[in-house]
Amino acid sequence: MACWNHSIFRKLWPIRFHNTFLLFMLSLVNVALMTISTPFRLILLASGWVSLILGIIGIFLPLLPTTPFILLSAYCFSKSSPRLHHWLIHQPHLGPMIQNWEQQGSISQSAKVTSTVLIIGLFGFSLLSLNLSFLIKGALICMGIGVLGFIWTRPLPLRHLDQFSNGSTHTREDLVRLG
Repeated sequence: MACWNHSIFRKLWPIRFHNTFLLFMLSLVNVALMTISTPFRLILLASGWVSLILGIIGIFLPLLPTTPFILLSAYCFSKSSPRLHHWLIHQPHLGPMIQNWEQQGSISQSAKVTSTVLIIGLFGFSLLSLNLSFLIKGALICMGIGVLGFIWTRPLPLRHLDQFSNGSTHTREDLVRLG
């Protein structure tokens, strides 16, 4: 480890090899997750159920976030039980949100607006009504800006953008069926 700190070693370390090495290590982690042992699979399965229950409770309690728990449960189920993952992504209310995130990394406009209103409201309430130190208030403001920045930099789902397009979105087969 001591040789890593020397500048000569850093100059000799090829960037291409370094990136290839990182990709190789990430692929090993992915293979390790694909060949999960039974105890770890059970832990992921239990974590998926707990996060799903917390996400459902979060629908009714405004202080408990729904989306992160639902996405966490989808991830845990995808690594532990493909059947439960399939069941979860085909739910009428939760499925589209999960599918948008897994396929496109996107967040719908309504989810962005709702989360923004709740974040500003809850963070504003905390900042104005609680007796917090200046440092904690600064940290809260930075967290709020960071979370809102992350949410608003995610793209909109392609299905959401199709309804706002000016041109026809019908394919040739659709036009044949229509006409």
